[in-house]
Amino acid sequence: MISRANTVAFHGIEARPVEVQCSLVAGLPAFAIVGLPDKAVSEARERVRAAFASMSIALPAKRITVNLSPADLPKEGSHFDLPIALALLAAIGLIPPDAVAQTVALGELSLDGVLMPVTGALPAAMGAAALDRHLLCPKPSAAEAAWAGDALVIGAASLTEVVRHFTGEMPLAPARPGEIRSDPTQRDLRDIKGQEQAKRALEIAAAGRHHLLLVGPPGSGKSMLAARLPSLLPPLTPTEALETAMIHSLCGLIDEGGISRSRPFREPHHTASMAAIVGGGRRAQPGEISLAHNGVLFLDELPEFNRAVLETLRQPLEAGEVMIARANAHIRYPCRFMLVAAANPCKCGYLADAARACARAPGCGEDYLGRISGPMLDRFDLRIEVPPVAYKDLELPAAFEGSTEVAQRVTIAREIQTARYHTLSEVWQNADAEGEVLEQATALSAESQELLQRAAEQFGLSARGYHRVMRVARTIADLACCDQVERGHLAEALSFRLPLIG
Repeated sequence: MISRANTVAFHGIEARPVEVQCSLVAGLPAFAIVGLPDKAVSEARERVRAAFASMSIALPAKRITVNLSPADLPKEGSHFDLPIALALLAAIGLIPPDAVAQTVALGELSLDGVLMPVTGALPAAMGAAALDRHLLCPKPSAAEAAWAGDALVIGAASLTEVVRHFTGEMPLAPARPGEIRSDPTQRDLRDIKGQEQAKRALEIAAAGRHHLLLVGPPGSGKSMLAARLPSLLPPLTPTEALETAMIHSLCGLIDEGGISRSRPFREPHHTASMAAIVGGGRRAQPGEISLAHNGVLFLDELPEFNRAVLETLRQPLEAGEVMIARANAHIRYPCRFMLVAAANPCKCGYLADAARACARAPGCGEDYLGRISGPMLDRFDLRIEVPPVAYKDLELPAAFEGSTEVAQRVTIAREIQTARYHTLSEVWQNADAEGEVLEQATALSAESQELLQRAAEQFGLSARGYHRVMRVARTIADLACCDQVERGHLAEALSFRLPLIG
């Protein structure tokens, strides 16, 4: 007789069904796990054996073989402990096999039978819902998994509770979703003194999800401006929140099952590796660009990042997803994010200040910013110089407008874009518009078209830069609640594109 239990193996954010088959046959006592398990899965036999011993359950003196089907799909992670234990419990007759067959299980077993939390509970619940099955998982992971909504989620604290649940001795109640969390640490734009043009650039970037590059000397407020961008962005929609939470669940970043409606803001250090930024590693985990999905990726000191790392961002910025290719798998992660970067104008940072610049100026500036390739620089919709703040500006009273007022305009502009693109599946904001969709959205007058063509010829705009100016102009018009992109909107968009090098 072969008993069966169900679990999942993660392929990116997709939870692929896996059947755990357990066979007990006569022979020398042994416990083997087959089906392409990794080291953590192979070690499950010792954790299961110890957990059974803590419950005074003796394994039969037979040859135990556990097969993870399909056998050619790699199995990684400790969450296979619980389904292996369920299949074995069903094989020795302690729990009914029929009940186990309707359940997708995942969880790590401690040596005393306590169920430990695992990553990926939310994608697993989505996979269970697609199979029309229940999900059984550790109690600390149940509140997270319950956000899937369509699947019944049962959380258990120990293997003993699991046995009592399946035997009907003490059924477990369905889990409830965790709390919706907000970010109380968001900083206010009112804290910034001066830098009105940079604040305007932040507003435009937030309204249209445009990529932004800030260049200025040390202490001019580049990092302060970027840190206040989340306060301008609207909350995640329920669909976006679920998408983002599924990625964070794979990395164990959901705290106590609570899902956040605040948009992610990721700021990796410039020493981060390619796998950390783009994704990969031994288990092909999502990188920072995927953790910033539906939010902001802030790269401070942009020229200090490894050039190869920066070049790998070019394709995900355009596609909104990244493919991590391995010899045995191709894993796709979503990564639709807003890129915000900050850089000094040169190595010493004082290129524009003759009294403080180094002896290599202006050549040092060309060498330093030259670390950013032209194709990468061309992908920034907004490029702005952030000048140093005068001492007298620091004594001025707080600005009249703060994040609340600017965020209201950003929300209205995004609502206009939602109404404009609601029939299109791949366009959400102006930054996503291209081709005929972009031309119809902008509908430039003959006078505006002539201005854009002259600017393109004079400043050598690429075809990509040409269209990015159109997108920014459309966002500026949306902020002004104008149906038509006027000459003034286009001129302002060009002013954010042309001053910098490139």
